[in-house]
Amino acid sequence: MIPLPTLTLKPQTAKRFKTGHPWIFSNELVRLPKELEAGQIVDLKNHLGEWVGRGYFNPRSLIAVRLLTRKPVAIDESFLEIKLRQAQALREQWLPDEAAYRIVFGEADGLPGLVIDRYGSVPAAQLLTAGMDRLIEPIVRVLVKRYQPATVIARNDTASRVLEGLPQEKRLLYGEIPSSLLIQKNGLSFEVDAWDGQKTGFFLDQSENYRCLEEWARGSRVLDAFCYTGAWGLHAAKYGAKSVLGMDSSERAILQSRANAERNGLGSICRFIKEDVFEGLRRLQSAGDRFDLIVLDPPAFAKSRQKVKEAIRGYKEINRLAMMLLSSNGALITCSCSHLIGLEMFRDMLVSAAADAQRSFYIADWRTQGRDHPIVLGIPETHYLKCVVLQATS
Repeated sequence: MIPLPTLTLKPQTAKRFKTGHPWIFSNELVRLPKELEAGQIVDLKNHLGEWVGRGYFNPRSLIAVRLLTRKPVAIDESFLEIKLRQAQALREQWLPDEAAYRIVFGEADGLPGLVIDRYGSVPAAQLLTAGMDRLIEPIVRVLVKRYQPATVIARNDTASRVLEGLPQEKRLLYGEIPSSLLIQKNGLSFEVDAWDGQKTGFFLDQSENYRCLEEWARGSRVLDAFCYTGAWGLHAAKYGAKSVLGMDSSERAILQSRANAERNGLGSICRFIKEDVFEGLRRLQSAGDRFDLIVLDPPAFAKSRQKVKEAIRGYKEINRLAMMLLSSNGALITCSCSHLIGLEMFRDMLVSAAADAQRSFYIADWRTQGRDHPIVLGIPETHYLKCVVLQATS
């Protein structure tokens, strides 16, 4: 094996590195080499000169090195195959009857910068970093060998790739783009648009949280805000909701929601409308409307640290309005998928929103992402989804 470039860690890096965190920031290296290419595989040694790991380097990124292994093994197709097999085994242990789930969740599965969602015979990948982008060919070979897929899609149209010096793009990596792709979730059927849909086509991280509606939806008048393709609303209808109103600003999402409702025989219960959610909540509140159950599952409001304050204002406003729309003893299921909004920050925002709405609440449940998005004890960044069930005290 040809010797790899070697980078040296500063002494103060050792403590966090020992906890298992895979990120090395640019100011934690003794020297930041400019001659190396983005995504190039490098070895790491500590300040004592001891070999400690192997990862990939990017001089453009604040996260200069993302660790792949703490063993002196080659980063090749065999390495990727082993990692994928381990990730698949974990999903089969935790979610034995599922056919649609996240196979690879980046750092949580030892493959930082790589996300792979599986929709039956279709893997949809996101290669978010230069290091993973350079491994695209062996990744595809491993997926084809393991799953015999009809299609492999790369949904590389995420803003984070720009920070890595990569283009935003969608690529067909294998096979043909499917004309129709259906998945089953909790006894319901959903069409997934893996090519043009948000993320990779479905919010798989909420799959287990949808089931909590069985406790809250029966006989309720439900509002599903930011409904996307209707997963929350359709689950509410399945679990006995009296009526469901879904709201989203995307015309495409609303059309998919309506089609999903008809597909599941729930069209008479569910109504979906295209409307900006902020404006829609204000309109409903001005009209004196009330709902027994409201779901807020917005897209990430904070995609950078510079946007956190603005995001908190947005979260507070939609939650304040939703709280005012709740009937007596009604329930609010409110979510944030912004990893930059921590648990305490999210809770503080809800306290402030409740005070402005002049409502009091019990925390009935505090949930997070599904087990196919595993949270690693030593990597707090793997814990991103907040899903809180609040019940009004009156």
